[in-house]
Parts: sequence; C-alpha cells; structure tokens
Amino acid sequence: MSGKLLMKLDSISYLLAHHTADHFAFLDHPANTRNRTTYYSTLAKLLFMDEQPLRFKAFMAPITTVLLALAAASNGGTSPTSLRANVPKATVIGLFRDIRGITAATASRRTYGQLFDWLYPTHFPTIRCCLEAYADSPDVTTPLLKFMAEFVFNKSTRLTFDSSSPNGILLFREASRVIVAYGKHVLAAGAALPNTYDHKYKGIWICLLILSRAMSGNYVNFGVFELYGDPALKEALEMALRLVLSIPLPDILAFRKLSRAYFSLLEVLAHNHTGTVAAQSTPTFTFLLSSLEAGLKSLDVAISSASAAAVDNIAGFYFRNVVQGVIDGPMPAGTVEIAEHARAAPQLFPELLRTLFEVVLFEECSNQWSLSRPMLSLILINEQIYNDLKAQIVTSQPAERQAHLAACMDKLMVDVGRNLEPKNRDKFTQNVTLVRHEYRMKS
Repeated sequence: MSGKLLMKLDSISYLLAHHTADHFAFLDHPANTRNRTTYYSTLAKLLFMDEQPLRFKAFMAPITTVLLALAAASNGGTSPTSLRANVPKATVIGLFRDIRGITAATASRRTYGQLFDWLYPTHFPTIRCCLEAYADSPDVTTPLLKFMAEFVFNKSTRLTFDSSSPNGILLFREASRVIVAYGKHVLAAGAALPNTYDHKYKGIWICLLILSRAMSGNYVNFGVFELYGDPALKEALEMALRLVLSIPLPDILAFRKLSRAYFSLLEVLAHNHTGTVAAQSTPTFTFLLSSLEAGLKSLDVAISSASAAAVDNIAGFYFRNVVQGVIDGPMPAGTVEIAEHARAAPQLFPELLRTLFEVVLFEECSNQWSLSRPMLSLILINEQIYNDLKAQIVTSQPAERQAHLAACMDKLMVDVGRNLEPKNRDKFTQNVTLVRHEYRMKS
C-alpha cells in the first residue's frame, strides 16, 4: 500500500521521469557506482506498480539511448576495439549496474516480459561486445556478469514463456555465449593476472552461477540443443568445466562465494545431466568426485547438502545402469564411461561412503537427513566393499566403543531392500537416524 501511496506524489512522478545523472549528479560519482543498482531497483519496483507499457518505455528511454550509443560506437556490436576506444569505461559500468537493478525488480511474468522484449534481441549484440571489449577489466565484467546472473534467474517463476515461444532457448543461448566469451579470455590470460581473485575467480563464480541458474530455471528444454545440433549447451558445459579445472581445489574451498557457486552447479549437473558428468575423462571425473568428498565435510550446510545431492545422483546413475544393467533399450550416455572410471579409480565411491559415515555418525550436522540420502546408493554399488568399510570404521574407534558401534551398524540395513525406490530410501534414512541416535546416546 505504501508503494501505491508513493506513486501519487508529484516528487515520485518527477523522479520516474527524470532519473538520470543529468538530474541526479550523485550517479556519476565513482564512489556511488554500487548504489546505482539499489537506486534503479527501487525506482523500478515503483514503476512496475503501474501497468501502463508506455510509462515503462518512457522510463527506459535514457538507458535505450546509452545502449544505442554503444552500438553505434561498436559498429553495431561488431567492433570491441572501437567500443573501448570511444566509450568511457564508467558509462559501461553504470549501464550494467542500472539494468541489473531494474532486472532485480521484475517479480512477475508481466514485468519480466516487458524487460525481456526491450532487451532481446536488439541490445544483446551490444552487451556481448561490451564483454569482449573490457574482458580484462573486472570493474566492467563483474557488473555485466552479475546482470546476466540476475537476468537468467527464474525467481518467483517470472520466466514463464508461452508453450510455443523459443525465448527460453534463446535466453540460454545468450547466457552460453557470455560464459564462453568470458571463459576464453580467462583461460588465455593464464597466470598473467595481477590479482587472481578479482581478475579470475570472481568472474568464474559468477559464470558458474549464471549456468546453474539457467539450467535449473525450468524454462529450457535442453534436449532441443542436441536434437538440432545447437552447440550452446555443450559449449557452456565444457567451458564451465575448463574454468573449474583451472582452479586448484584448495582455492575453490577457500573462497566461499566460489565454493557455493561451484557446488550448486555440480548439484544441478548431477541431477539433470548425470550422463554428461559421467562422460568426462577419468582425471576430470576423479577431480569432481574428490571435490564432492571435500564438500561433504564442509561446515557450510548449503555446500554439504548440495554435495550430498550430487553424490546421490551420480551413485544412483551407476547403480541403475551399471550394477543393475539396462533392461531394455540403449544404454544412457555416460554408462560405459562411468564403469571405466570405477575400474580406473576403485577408491572413489568407497571413500565417499566412508566420509559420509564419519560425518553422520561422529560429527554434529544439522543436515543429517540430506547427508544420509546418498549412503544407500553407495552401499548398493558394492555391498562387499560396504561390509569391509563397516569393519574398518568400527575398528577405528576406541576399543570400549567398538562392540556398541558394531551392534548399531548391524541395524542399518534392517528391512531395507536392494533398490532405490522412494519408500525403501525413506526406510534406510530412518534407520540411519536411529543408528546415529542410539550410538551417540551411549558414547
């Protein structure tokens, strides 16, 4: 109600009609660039209370002028060199902070649709050109990439296109182009960077965020890309993995935002594109599973839960397609490869199971339910290894606790079948909870 009241004030009407730096000089002050996002997000929230399209068009007119000027300076978005030579960096920075704020204010299909129609396809060549022109300047690439991360984010189900609309696919294609363009620059720069986090890691975690949001937004039918030979999905996934592999695992774990974006993407990939993960080379697959093991030990609940979900999907894929075998039809992509990975690195899955047992049984964890979910999949992959591992875990404890722990763990598989049906999984999770509680009560 306060917003509707504000819209009746003459000062607010004036502000919505005269919101540029020509009228508010603070927008051009270098110290205020971050505040431009908040400023435009607040104004756009007020603007979107009015359902008149003409008012939106009038509000966006000054920003449209800036985009058209950038397009002219870059010869229609085809000359990054010309753009960099003729446009002040501050103009580009301010532009992307502004439109990110406006994007953040869209909370419905109507308001997001207005913004999408304004931006696409007219201005995306200019956006890509800005990225290529200033790829070595994190003060430009950071606001640009953060705008893209906001633009592909399906919060409040605002990205709901008509069933016959290709917009979801087109949006993902643009996101893929941005990720690939930025990734090529980072990989080409190699170690020749003045500040590793600002010039590399920060941009990478935002790219991973863009990809995970786009892939989990539920507005893209990814089967279309392979069906019609569109490389957008393949190129985005390959670039994301190349960027991840260019970062040492200790660094991924050390930087919280990078770590969260990385494990969030792994969760999405393992859930919707398990075959793609499985089809990677053995060194890459080993790195991914080793990082998931480290993620399971994280004190950040979001990271450990995402890691557990990813492990569950990968182990479940192996159990269904390798252990049980495909009953009818062709083998899913990645089946042969994941079997080869398990032969080449037989310790991968057992080590994950060991880590989960140690965390669930011996440590305080608020997300015990999430961590217990992948344990059944890992046990069913090789029950002999599970029995050996169980004995090792028991003997690793003080002598006075071993008999009690062994008795508790014997109850783990009571009434649990050799399958991954939902009811069976729930029964196993209940058993884990009971075993944990019984063991800890007497320890």
